[in-house]
Amino acid sequence: MTYSAPARAPWAVRPDAARGRLHAEPESATRSPWQRDRDRIIHSTAFRRLQYKTQVFVNHEGDFYRTRLTHSLEVAQIARSVARELGLDEDLAEALAHALGHPPFGHAGEDALSAATKAIGGFDHNAQSLRVVTLLEARYAAFDGLNLTWETLEGLAKHNGPLRKPPPYVLEYTAKHDLELTTFASAEAQVAALADDIAYHSHDLDDGWRAQLFSQTDLSHLPVVGEALAEARVCGLDVPPARLRHETIRRVINHLVTDLVAETRKRITALAPKDAAAIRGAKAPVVAFSPPMAEANRAIKDFLFARMYRNWRVNRMTSKARRLTGEIFALLHADTTLLPDHWRGRAGEPGSPRAAVTVADYVAGMTDRFAREEHRRLTDLSVPG
Repeated sequence: MTYSAPARAPWAVRPDAARGRLHAEPESATRSPWQRDRDRIIHSTAFRRLQYKTQVFVNHEGDFYRTRLTHSLEVAQIARSVARELGLDEDLAEALAHALGHPPFGHAGEDALSAATKAIGGFDHNAQSLRVVTLLEARYAAFDGLNLTWETLEGLAKHNGPLRKPPPYVLEYTAKHDLELTTFASAEAQVAALADDIAYHSHDLDDGWRAQLFSQTDLSHLPVVGEALAEARVCGLDVPPARLRHETIRRVINHLVTDLVAETRKRITALAPKDAAAIRGAKAPVVAFSPPMAEANRAIKDFLFARMYRNWRVNRMTSKARRLTGEIFALLHADTTLLPDHWRGRAGEPGSPRAAVTVADYVAGMTDRFAREEHRRLTDLSVPG
């Protein structure tokens, strides 16, 4: 019995043209290479930790706000839908929807780690995702990491497009497993990247509206969002606020996805690619929003930045989270004997670049809750170590 792939567009990635894994393994009789990659990611420790990692609101602020896990699942759903519509491989698009390299406390945690590791090249969550799946996950006897396929690793590394100045670890890894960093990634990877943007904008609008950081009156002036809100209002008289919010957000997602599919089809028709290699070798991404929708997205992003990400309530939590993350890093980097045994053995001399990399890996893997507890263990005499 051998796996039989469903019909795909000529420019979709194909199992029979897969470039394999760094460590050779027998292929599965029942799953494609990218189904196996998706399954390995979902069963990983790093994936489970996403449940308690912040998106914008810190986990304890409310059970109904998004976390990294719920965001990941929403990206996967959008990516699968778009990939199916375009005749691409849905499983690869879904696998690439799960970013495992985010530290605790969202952008606040990343900012703290970036500042703390500036001397060794800084911290980048996309590079950390690659590091997690190629090194830090320790599940298999024969190799470190998850031993994912070339196609999945390529998409993770090139989440934001070709890399002209790769982060240190991406450069280190590609020296032994060339991910062709200067080309575009597959169409599936491009779909996953823009599904990420769609999910970000839609659920941040939802969470910010729910948290009363802005009102429907504020949203009525935004491109796409204002249109979706007007449509939601006419779907029924006296729509309750919670239902109005949901009706609006689902229409925002629909407008964004519809535009993405239409513009991508237009670009594919113009390029006339014969295979996935033609997508990678193109001079511009083939998966994209139309120029008017791209401009609307920028307006939505600017609005969220001003009214949500820089709201004083969010600023206070961001400031505390950034300070807490930085203090954990500084304490452990200065004295690596405070690290758990497994991590201490990897850290080397306190204050060294090797120690900085190890401590960054340790801190980046923490959930919000664990980071708060670890900070107390390191700083509060009343809390046992």
